[in-house]
Amino acid sequence: MLKTAQDLIRRAGERLGLTPGDIEYLLKTEAEHEFEIELTDGKRFKAFRTQHNSVLGPYKGGIRFHPEVGAEEVRALATLMSIKTAAVGLPLGGGKGGVAVNPREISREELEELSRKYVAGLIEHIGPDKDIPAPDVNTDSRVIDWMVAEYEKLTGDKTKASFTGKSIENGGSLGREAATGHGGVIVLREVLEELGDSAQPITMAIQGFGNVGSYFGEIAEKDHPNWRLVAATDSSGGVYSPNGLDAKETDKFKRENGRLAEYKIAGARTITNDELINTEVDVLVLAALGDVITEHNMDTVRARYILELANGPISEKAYDYLIQKGIIIIPDVLANAGGVVVSYLEWLQNKAGEHWPEARITQELEQYLTAATRHIFKRAVQDKISPTEAAISIAIERILKVRDSRRQQR
Repeated sequence: MLKTAQDLIRRAGERLGLTPGDIEYLLKTEAEHEFEIELTDGKRFKAFRTQHNSVLGPYKGGIRFHPEVGAEEVRALATLMSIKTAAVGLPLGGGKGGVAVNPREISREELEELSRKYVAGLIEHIGPDKDIPAPDVNTDSRVIDWMVAEYEKLTGDKTKASFTGKSIENGGSLGREAATGHGGVIVLREVLEELGDSAQPITMAIQGFGNVGSYFGEIAEKDHPNWRLVAATDSSGGVYSPNGLDAKETDKFKRENGRLAEYKIAGARTITNDELINTEVDVLVLAALGDVITEHNMDTVRARYILELANGPISEKAYDYLIQKGIIIIPDVLANAGGVVVSYLEWLQNKAGEHWPEARITQELEQYLTAATRHIFKRAVQDKISPTEAAISIAIERILKVRDSRRQQR
């Protein structure tokens, strides 16, 4: 994932005529923190936080608890976050963090201790005006609430602006939980309108029908009756129905039973994740983890559009192959930016001591993502490049413009 992210930035930078020094600046991380967390029972876990670029504002990015978390993955995701915030016009930089742990293998008490000690290990490097973490894979508002409480205990800061993704009662924002999926619906709608497909019936398959994928499916179902979900999977596999799936019922089954591979409805059949990627649909929604389409399965993709709701779900070789086939890839730095947009809005509310109604959150989310999508796709058409390269180009230009302006003021 890191090589893919860096190569995409390097490629865009070279096309823009940047100097090697400018490209190196865009690739280089400003700070990397790696430490070990030891719980009272003696269990030890490696912890990470990468702070990529802060020229536009404080670092922003999630914290994931996953056994495969490592320095390279965190570096890649922090880099992508700098591009994402710049591409959608937010005054934030890019960061990312995590702990190499399977949260299902530790107790609730251990999870809380781990969360609090993660904050303690980074206390000098994070804060409302430095680095504002948020939830990511296997972390949620409960984890973030523990982290906010620990930050407040150690620093005395009572704004709750140190983290976003908190519970509503603890300073969280309305609309935050659904934000990434909701944002994906807004972006896809705008892309279809830009490319003249908005009036056509659209079939969709969602790989990764978890929090993000399920919200995407349910909001798409409610807002766009001509979009039909025909396949959905989680890590166990899933279900395919040519007649369509009810997103809300599919989500209900998953929440109650845990495994979509066991979902049985009339006219449907069980499928694997590989079969879902091979499904002939208009839109393939990738909402799981990174590198799910690689050189090993890229030739099986039969969708016309790919919506990257996950971070880095397509390898570099697969990306080039799919673009050459004429498949339109809606890049992660745009498609899943709804989460960071509403995180930013949560941070603004906390800083001002306010709590906004959901209608205002939705309106702001619409404005940011509609403007960003139109800008990126117009740039792609104008320069005859992919939407991914257009998004990265816009982000690069914004980052360097602010950097150069500051240099001139010195």
